[in-house]
Amino acid sequence: MKQRLNWPVIDFAKMQDTLETLHQWIQIVGKIKLRTMPWQNHSWHVALYVNAHGYTTHGIPYMDRVFQIDFDFEQHKLLIECTGKEKQSIDLRPMTVADFYSELFDKLNAIDIKVDIHQSPNEIEPAIPFKQNRVNKLYDPIAANTLWQAMLRANSVFSKFRSGFIGKCSPVHLFWGAFDLAVTRFSGNIAPLHQGGIPNMPLDVMQEAYSQEVSSVGFWLGSKDFPVPVFYSYVYPADESFGKREVMPQEAFYSPEMGEFFLKYEDVQRAENPDKMLYEFLESTYQAAVNTSEWDRGRLERR
Repeated sequence: MKQRLNWPVIDFAKMQDTLETLHQWIQIVGKIKLRTMPWQNHSWHVALYVNAHGYTTHGIPYMDRVFQIDFDFEQHKLLIECTGKEKQSIDLRPMTVADFYSELFDKLNAIDIKVDIHQSPNEIEPAIPFKQNRVNKLYDPIAANTLWQAMLRANSVFSKFRSGFIGKCSPVHLFWGAFDLAVTRFSGNIAPLHQGGIPNMPLDVMQEAYSQEVSSVGFWLGSKDFPVPVFYSYVYPADESFGKREVMPQEAFYSPEMGEFFLKYEDVQRAENPDKMLYEFLESTYQAAVNTSEWDRGRLERR
């Protein structure tokens, strides 16, 4: 019989410093992928993915080669592999964002990968340029491993949830802008022009991302302004009746300010069956989204 792993406890106050450092490091790696990958709709080409040891870019085409960058939170290393080149690695340890940036690009140069990235983070305030950031520097290996383990559990449930939809649907992927794991379903209909509003995010990127009607769910690790890891679910554009729908489980709630349903990670983690509770949240909020927005479900869902 397969042994099921427990969902880890996330103590945000104890993990905040590590989370903020990782967020900066992951943005640097994400921006390298942004500059080297061919464009995909809704910025899917920039995302990272959860894997068996941490987060990965997957293979990135580069000239006549392929390279890949992985965060390994079991060995606590950043691993860089490239066709025909010796593997490079960086020990993940307490160090500033500026030092991480310098060491990473030294490793890339050593295997003849030349990339220029935009120097400031996205969706973060203040947006200190990476080369100048000596504020974020703490790295607790236990905290880093715990945060990844939580993403690993969520990734499994999200993947199961994704399987029932046969319309256009994103992969389950990690967006480094807000540091959230997400999967997005599409109705196939054009959406109204999005008004933007996310800090340090180009308006045209936001408008292309929301150029079609979507129902999206995700897992966000929290921030200093909202120190509560949560699962979320929203629809764009949303009918005013969306937030009035009853959803599961009973711990879920709707935020009129954000226009989204939320379920606290700690409620899932403490549940007798965390996977079941999370799946009920994903499925019931999706039902609320498509029924209020009148999607053609017969064309989009597996019978």
